[in-house]
Order: sequence, then structure tokens, then C-alpha cells
Amino acid sequence: PVRKKSRTFYSAEQLEELEKMFQEDHYPDNEKRREIAAVVGVTPQRIMVWFQNRRAKWRKSEKLSVKGNKKYQTSSA
Repeated sequence: PVRKKSRTFYSAEQLEELEKMFQEDHYPDNEKRREIAAVVGVTPQRIMVWFQNRRAKWRKSEKLSVKGNKKYQTSSA
């Protein structure tokens, strides 16, 4: 049976560093992920997953903000 990995909990400092890296680059390459992993103190695999989840959150917020802008534009026209 395949065991599911346990959830990784990030400290405030780790999240701050990850968010800073996300602002610089939404798609870090393998080498960059390794560097981030060394700084943050988790595996490159965990970094990859964190970035995937963060991009999904970013896309969702972008979609909602575009929807909200259209809503206000059409109602004011």
C-alpha cells in the first residue's frame, strides 16, 4: 500500500521567503527550487508542490478580480 506523505507545515519565516520568491518567479526551474529548498529547509519536491498550489491560488484570485472588474464595468455603463 502506498502511504500518503504527511502535510508540511511552514513557519511564518519560511512562508515569507517563499512568497518573496514567488513574486520574483512563478515558475522556478529545478536549480532554483533546490536553492529555495536549501534556504527554507524543506525538500525540493515540497517546494515544487508549494509553487503549484500557490500558482493555483494566484490564478483563482486573478480570475475573481477580472470577474469583479467586469461586473463593475457593466453596471456603471
